Amino acid sequence: MGLFVPAGRRGSVGEAVKFKNVYFINGTAYAGKSTMVKLLAEACGGIACQENYHDALLGQLSRDEFPCLTYSRDLKDWREFVRRSPGEYEAWITGCIRECTVLELQILRRLDREGRPVFVDTNIPVEVLKEVSDRDHVLIMLADPEISVNRFFDRPDREKQFLYRLLQEEDNAGQAMENFRQCLKRINSEENYRKFLNSGFPVILRDERRSVQQTLRLAQRLFKLPQDGAAR
Repeated sequence: MGLFVPAGRRGSVGEAVKFKNVYFINGTAYAGKSTMVKLLAEACGGIACQENYHDALLGQLSRDEFPCLTYSRDLKDWREFVRRSPGEYEAWITGCIRECTVLELQILRRLDREGRPVFVDTNIPVEVLKEVSDRDHVLIMLADPEISVNRFFDRPDREKQFLYRLLQEEDNAGQAMENFRQCLKRINSEENYRKFLNSGFPVILRDERRSVQQTLRLAQRLFKLPQDGAAR
């Protein structure tokens, strides 16, 4: 797969170039990606680009060039969001990943030049990561697909709780919730899990018996980072 750049954007992204100072973490929900990005940045004196960090550019995006990312930005009735079919939801997520890839690469080009280590909770597909990064600068973190679906609303973050309230307000809340669960299953499928697992990049599987600090040390080792607080 070549580096994805939408029509009309090739000049702004350019050719695929290897990042020197960027460390990517991709994978599935509830695997601990956000936590690791934060802790790695703290331990190494680096920059943390946490989940949806590219939202900083959302306000300036063109609806024609970024139809998936601007869908939620320009949405008037959020009930439409939770009423989509699993197929529609999956197509939207896939489109968002493609569009986010463009934005992430733009942001990371600038940050990479600062010279500090940059740790990224990323949506960039593994095929693109193979073009723009070395193997020891990418880490895949995975949780069982069932966890990603069944615990989606467990977190207290505002966006998830907002969606939960919308689903509960539907005329048939049970049916609405089941439809949304099927949407989540499309995204957190066994097929997608296996694709990450077999990507060729180092993998950390969610393990409740392992402490956060143990996972941090494991991530540092896989990234070939020193564990004395100084970045490589």
